[in-house]
Amino acid sequence: MSQSITVSWSTVDARCSEASVQVDKLSNHDLILRCQVGLRPDRVAFAELLRRYQTQVDRVLYHLAPDWSDRADLAQEVWIRVYRNINRLQEPSKFRGWLSRIATNLFYDELRKRKRVVSPLSLDAPRSVDDGEMDWEIAGDTPGPEEELTTREFYEQLREAIADLPEVFRTTIVLREIEGMPYEEIAEITGVSLGTVKSRIARARSRLQTQLQTYLDA
Repeated sequence: MSQSITVSWSTVDARCSEASVQVDKLSNHDLILRCQVGLRPDRVAFAELLRRYQTQVDRVLYHLAPDWSDRADLAQEVWIRVYRNINRLQEPSKFRGWLSRIATNLFYDELRKRKRVVSPLSLDAPRSVDDGEMDWEIAGDTPGPEEELTTREFYEQLREAIADLPEVFRTTIVLREIEGMPYEEIAEITGVSLGTVKSRIARARSRLQTQLQTYLDA
């Protein structure tokens, strides 16, 4: 994980307090445009952007890695990547999805560096309903050691199965299952048709169900 930048974005220098009053009245779109002016993002505008979207980053990382003790470090790395690359975002209206993709991709980059991570995912979408969604939970009122082992193995396999998905499938399934976004919003964020989004999610679910069938049948 990069250590080249050490910064706390949660606080802003007192000298910028007057500017802070101004930026907190800007729309998200205008904040992003302000961050894209110049060689580096405006510090005060970026701090306000972080304040508004930090909860989203925390939520994505929590669902992906609830047991990781260093999620705060991972969240800071997400914002470092945003800081370095925000000029590349051509459509400010798609910032939310772009931010989720950065957090998701960073998680899987870090995951590949680790030989073993216990229970990195905690998804709660239903498995078997009319629209074909999946049940990520294994039922059990008082799980015993064997059930706990099965559950742990399930999440490990689920983690690996999602990691193996092509990026376009992984992005759509994360936006849908973790972020809970409607299909229409995912289509807007990813820049593809509604039909393509539904197709990608269906294919991702099908691949995951195939790979995890043994656990889903248990």
